[in-house]
Amino acid sequence: METKKTISNEIAKIRSLHGRQRLRYIWDYYKLPLAVLCILIYIIGYIIYGQVTHKDTVLCTALINVSAGEGFTSSLTSGYLDYLGKDPSRNEVELMTGLYLTDNESDPNYEYTYASQAKVLASVNSQELDMVLMNQAALDILSRNDYLCDLGDLLSSSDPDLYSQTSEYITENTALDLSQSPLIQQTGFSDTVYLGIIANSARQDAAVEYIKYLFS
Repeated sequence: METKKTISNEIAKIRSLHGRQRLRYIWDYYKLPLAVLCILIYIIGYIIYGQVTHKDTVLCTALINVSAGEGFTSSLTSGYLDYLGKDPSRNEVELMTGLYLTDNESDPNYEYTYASQAKVLASVNSQELDMVLMNQAALDILSRNDYLCDLGDLLSSSDPDLYSQTSEYITENTALDLSQSPLIQQTGFSDTVYLGIIANSARQDAAVEYIKYLFS
């Protein structure tokens, strides 16, 4: 009863005030509860927003020593989702760009190597990265560091038909020469682009399906 009486008195007190007096009274006596309430509303809103806008990562691909124009980027991401028939509002293909690896210290872009190495290493260790599109220099570095799986073994066991279609393009058993891929041919790359699948990827099945997409 005492609590109800106190609440009634407080409501009456607030109603008796007008304009700035009411606002000042509420601010002076209730700013802490109001702050807590605002924080709770923000947290709840943030959680709801995250659930509504969350997308499942179908595949994470990195371009190393390879640059992609807007059209090629779209083909590598939304094009693959279309191929799979997946809703782009609920699914995504992550594409890591701007990575550069080289052993040549005289290379004008050598300064970018350290940052790229750190990003690639972190992505591999966290099992975020699934697949790499790269040139020969990047292939040599990733192969030397055992980042890439045995592509011949993976394809022959998971999809024998795809292996038969692509086996002659597998280089050093760790990467696939994409010169015969219709999609890659459309981009007009002057150098050979290779595809490698990260050895510890948790989405190797999706990466294999991606090879089908590239050669479809």
